[in-house]
Amino acid sequence: METDRIISKLFALQDQAYADFQSKLLPTVKRETVIGVRTPDLRKMAKQICKTPAAQEFLHSLLHRYFDENQLHAFILSEEKDLNTCIANLEQFLPYVDNWATCDQLSPRCFNKHMQELLPFIRKWMRSKHTYTKRFGIGMLMRYFLDEAFRPEYLEWVASIKSDEYYIRMMQAWFFATALAKQWDATLPYIEQHRLEKDTHNKTIQKAVESFRIADEQKALLKTLRVK
Repeated sequence: METDRIISKLFALQDQAYADFQSKLLPTVKRETVIGVRTPDLRKMAKQICKTPAAQEFLHSLLHRYFDENQLHAFILSEEKDLNTCIANLEQFLPYVDNWATCDQLSPRCFNKHMQELLPFIRKWMRSKHTYTKRFGIGMLMRYFLDEAFRPEYLEWVASIKSDEYYIRMMQAWFFATALAKQWDATLPYIEQHRLEKDTHNKTIQKAVESFRIADEQKALLKTLRVK
């Protein structure tokens, strides 16, 4: 099977020291499932096989055994240029994503040319009960809709999400820290009015204060808004 050949290629690129390091950053992933293939090698492999029958077979093998398979899957999807094909494959794959790295590195190239068509799917993903589907939706809203396409209601979409999941709250914080950098006037009231959960609120401020895109006087104000 082509999928078996792909797994063999992944093991040929294995770096055990890197696998040990990487697994420490992935608390939701079992160490034995981390082969240890470096991201540049995975991206290169994805580009080499993305248009081949082997890639199609691999994309339909959704229950991957290894973390690196999920990473390769994400990078192959990211190479897809047709929006409808990309969305169909995404809808199948997202429920199987089980870690922040695969979630955050999944970034289809075709999205920036189809932003309005993308928006309803982002809303749908953000409403998912699955942690990493929801995180992915927030991440795509952050990536594509905090610049020229920004609307104030997007802040409300993210602020209204209530979750005990660490990886959702941290993405909310990342979203709002980025929003402060790009849409300060619209975003600041959400911090002043304590619209976010305490840990998300404080993490947002921490990320914003660490950002080079936010002015010193803005950082000084944010520091006064931390919740003890």
